Amino acid sequence: MTGGRIMGLDFGSKTVGVAVSDGLGLTAQGVEIIRRTSENKLRQTLARIETLVGEYGVTTLVLGFPKNMNNTIGERAEKSLAFKEMLERRTGLPVVMWDERLTTVAANRTLMEAGVRRENRKDYVDQIAAVYILQGYLDRLAVQKRNLEAEDER
Repeated sequence: MTGGRIMGLDFGSKTVGVAVSDGLGLTAQGVEIIRRTSENKLRQTLARIETLVGEYGVTTLVLGFPKNMNNTIGERAEKSLAFKEMLERRTGLPVVMWDERLTTVAANRTLMEAGVRRENRKDYVDQIAAVYILQGYLDRLAVQKRNLEAEDER
């Protein structure tokens, strides 16, 4: 990976989970959960993301795309696409949409296995879902890089 870190975002109705890649683009680490009082109050959320982009030297954003299980786009996915446009305008960075189906399920399972009590899981689930979104994307980049290197050797 060249030129900066990648940020993963899990966009929910009242929270945004944030994760950032390490400097080499190999692993995703949870950063924080941005909370807002109302679903439509996004100005502060966008400002916080912009601040984190600067702090971490982020060059690409990966936004969870909550498609329905049958691969259709519902209301949440439509809101994510609208948020993508806001992010692109606000940060000037490319935003990659990443299929996030089952990431919240996996994040809840991780918290359960770690012994986090049910009532406390909601405090962490969005951040861990952002880690899963970003890690999936980083893993795909690594596979693409290996495939290109293998083609070059032929």
